Amino acid sequence: MEIVWYGHSCFRFIERGMAAVVTDPYDSDVIGYEPLRLRADIVTVSHDTPGHNFISAVKGTTHKLTGPGEFEIGGVFITGVQTDYNGKKNADKPRNTLFLFDFDGLTVVHLGDLAQVPSQSEVEALGTVNVALVPVGGGNGLNAAKAAEVISLLEPNIVIPMHYEHPASKLSLDPLEKFLKEMGLTTHETVPMLKVTHSGLPDETKVVVLDIASS
Repeated sequence: MEIVWYGHSCFRFIERGMAAVVTDPYDSDVIGYEPLRLRADIVTVSHDTPGHNFISAVKGTTHKLTGPGEFEIGGVFITGVQTDYNGKKNADKPRNTLFLFDFDGLTVVHLGDLAQVPSQSEVEALGTVNVALVPVGGGNGLNAAKAAEVISLLEPNIVIPMHYEHPASKLSLDPLEKFLKEMGLTTHETVPMLKVTHSGLPDETKVVVLDIASS
């Protein structure tokens, strides 16, 4: 499976013979980054704000998932789990939905704008997580310290940070380096995309930083 990052919280997952997925497409006029021009069978929206809900940027979409539930689409099993926005039951603010994707036993969780560390029971309900896409830059999502705590609970094989300060972004978020320091990393390299296989999963949690791809 290939995982490509387009900035902020937007990724595309491609696995041969299965539905293509795009997560949290953004409105570049509001968020920054390059305008998105993507194609996918499935689009997921973690919450209804311009940084995460610009579905019209993704063509060819047959399924739009914007809330909790269990779905099987094009060979991909998807579980949407609702979390309270900023941990408060406030009707005036959108709720966050994290999505767990199962590509024939290879699992990816996209945490959206998760703001609070989940409980142990909530973590256990997700099961095994191979790849975790984690907000790390604060704002309405996890800050560096909380992100590290969530990762220690999930124990994924691979972590890909998202939702952090970037020169192409208009948002005021914490820099990636703050999270890397929290994870005990002093250096890092970026890769254009991540190819994930069952046999290639590391035994210990590894942080992978992705370059922004052009759409």
